[in-house]
Amino acid sequence: MQWLPEGFRPKAVAVDIDGTITDYNKALHLGAVQALRRLEQANIPVILATGNVRAITYGLWRFIGASGPMVCENGGVVWHPKWDEPIVRADGARARKCAIDMAKEIEIDPEGITTNVWRESEWCLFTDEDLDAVNRWVSNSEYSDLSVVRTGFAIHLMEPHLSKGEGLKVALEKMGISPGEVLAVGDAPNDIPMFQLVGHSVAVGGCFDSLAAVAKIISPYPHGDTFVPLVDAILNNASV
Repeated sequence: MQWLPEGFRPKAVAVDIDGTITDYNKALHLGAVQALRRLEQANIPVILATGNVRAITYGLWRFIGASGPMVCENGGVVWHPKWDEPIVRADGARARKCAIDMAKEIEIDPEGITTNVWRESEWCLFTDEDLDAVNRWVSNSEYSDLSVVRTGFAIHLMEPHLSKGEGLKVALEKMGISPGEVLAVGDAPNDIPMFQLVGHSVAVGGCFDSLAAVAKIISPYPHGDTFVPLVDAILNNASV
């Protein structure tokens, strides 16, 4: 299988977390972690690009040994420990108020998922809430401009200018790398803007159909199983 365009050498690899470097049980895939460490050893920075919060992303970033910035909360927060402070691109208070007001009219849990306690730029409902009902309510409310994005992790309520693509742009500007020099790997609809931004993209096996439609390559291997052969291909290309 040809994973990469001929001669393509990514200067950074942007990687989603949940559903991508995990296994089908959503546990961290140790083979994927080892493969990402090989990229770092080859001086190809790993950028974690996720819907998850900064605290959790930082823990994983540290234990993987990644060196690229972190794009958290679907681009709402961009951070590297060497920076003076994180770049928070939206105030999540309005998204939270949307959830509270929604719960007065339809049956949802406005407190949402556990990690909301750390959220800085968005608010997340449980992924098994009625997505159609949520979309209908939001579209007919004063919050109709908010984006509603379902992943395998949560239903994200966020300001319309937020996306992994826009957050990744900020990170790459800080790194001095152009989007065309980047490879992105993901599994869910919130990865679509990131895939549309970068030079090359790989959707892991078991990904959402909407992501498969825009991916340059669809892995024959599920979730974290993608990374060993993909990194092999990157490092072989990088040596050309």
